[in-house]
Amino acid sequence: MASAKRILVVDDDVEIRELLQAYLTKAGYEVMTAQNGHEMQTKLAVQYPDLILLDVMLPGDDGFTLCKSIRKDSSVPIIMLTAVSDETDQIVGLELGADDYIAKPFSPRQLIARIRALLRRTQQLQETTLSRPKAIRFGQWRLEPATQQLHQVVTGMEIELSASDYALLMLFIDHPHQLLDRNAISQATRGRDAQAQERGIDVQVSRLRQRLRDTGKANLIKTVRGAGYMFVAEIQYES
Repeated sequence: MASAKRILVVDDDVEIRELLQAYLTKAGYEVMTAQNGHEMQTKLAVQYPDLILLDVMLPGDDGFTLCKSIRKDSSVPIIMLTAVSDETDQIVGLELGADDYIAKPFSPRQLIARIRALLRRTQQLQETTLSRPKAIRFGQWRLEPATQQLHQVVTGMEIELSASDYALLMLFIDHPHQLLDRNAISQATRGRDAQAQERGIDVQVSRLRQRLRDTGKANLIKTVRGAGYMFVAEIQYES
């Protein structure tokens, strides 16, 4: 039997931590908790979890600061816990490398569904990476799937990719010159359909464009207004 996935809950509200621990344990996960950034870093120094639930509003270093810190060392999936009415928090979290977000208050069923979807997407991405070629060239970039390292060919500069960045880039590479709508992108990066009026997909594409130094003028990723996005780079594979 496979071992239970481990989830770290970071929230300063003791009642929320206890409720989430109870819900997630009942759903079959192993749960660790932390009430602030210091406790979170202590837990991460011992062992990284399979997924982190990270509240935005924390004493000391807030969730944004902690998300940015985590992304310096790890591509572990992160779901940000945000205020229900604050779209800005959701967008900022995605720009800093979070994989998904869920607004408080939320139902346990909705949260479990988000977690399962993201973990499933992460597992699928790891499995498909094993069958990838040694390297993939496009434009001025060279991607090594085994290590998820992206390098600029001329300078050798390495670009940091989060798990969602990598998933989105591989989706584009696997479907060159094909129109991809927001549902296809959301399924590839989060394991779920996009919600109505959700801006997170556009934020993730914009984030990847920044990583690729793409001006957005159809150099690599073309915007098809009202329909989605298209990867227009020529691709070469190295065995």
